[in-house]
Amino acid sequence: MRATLMYEAGDVRVEDVSEPSIVEPTDAVIRVTRAAICGSDLWPYGSLEPTETGRPMGHEAIGVVEDIGEEVRNIEPGQLVVMPFAFSDGTCAFCHEGLHTECVHGGFFDGYGTSAAQAEAVRIPLADGTLFPLPVGEDDELMPSLLSLSDVLGTGHHAAVVSEVGPGKSVAVVGDGAVGLCGVIAANRLGAEQIIMLGRHEDRLALAREFGATDVVTERGDEAVERVKELSGGFGAPSVLECVGHDQSTASAIGMARPGGAVGRVGVPQDEAMPGGETAFYANVKVGGGPAPARAYIEELLPDILNGKIEPGKVFDRSVDLEGVPDGYRAMADRESIKVMITP
Repeated sequence: MRATLMYEAGDVRVEDVSEPSIVEPTDAVIRVTRAAICGSDLWPYGSLEPTETGRPMGHEAIGVVEDIGEEVRNIEPGQLVVMPFAFSDGTCAFCHEGLHTECVHGGFFDGYGTSAAQAEAVRIPLADGTLFPLPVGEDDELMPSLLSLSDVLGTGHHAAVVSEVGPGKSVAVVGDGAVGLCGVIAANRLGAEQIIMLGRHEDRLALAREFGATDVVTERGDEAVERVKELSGGFGAPSVLECVGHDQSTASAIGMARPGGAVGRVGVPQDEAMPGGETAFYANVKVGGGPAPARAYIEELLPDILNGKIEPGKVFDRSVDLEGVPDGYRAMADRESIKVMITP
């Protein structure tokens, strides 16, 4: 089959690889009908050290179940399913708490020892706890929005939940990528009265306004912090969503939080140290977050997609076939595209 491999920074290839198969009795194999390029895929695209074998890429997918292991009970061949970016058993203490990304038997579809989704097919460990059946056909017009359930919509929602977004609150969203835009959807859905979007790309800001942003801030750094404080009554926003992961974006997010407020961090950190720690300490700002338990949020978010209340699929502004994936990476890296959908 054809699959995406990254050999070093900037070197993405689509090559023939072995077909996935059942390895453990709890596995399933799905034929991928939709996949995506994630903003977090751009980190290795800019920094991966050379590798002779190539790193399989992709952690977001919808597909049709082709085969199941003998211990799979809840998933059946022929079902259309969404694959969250992490696999989980659905039975451990953390899964029961809705924190599937901390599953004691789980892991991530990161291409390191696991199969990856920018391919024609993918092996799914712990299929019963990981996959979520969808009540539509594989060519349904809602497919882009349904694909967002695998990562970006759940991740934006997680940032909103962790930062304690609620009715009547002011919210600042740092980052105008797909996750930040889905964070706007989440904040609006949870009843925020004011949603301040930080970004510099007019097409993305226009989409943020469509999703519910009430204000836009194009400044960065200290100027952005001061502008958010000005817009939110002088003290800062009670809820801040950090959707980038850079040092500056993290420090800015903490700086623009109202004393006693909360910051939800879902941008993958690019440094082990957290900027803004002293600021957070002296302002009693709560800072939390991490990899979103996307699997836990699907049941809550899916109905709003099916009834048209939210349209997160609009973050996909480019579609390619599998052979077009390398150019899809280039387009996202060059900020020509917000998020690329793949139809193998």
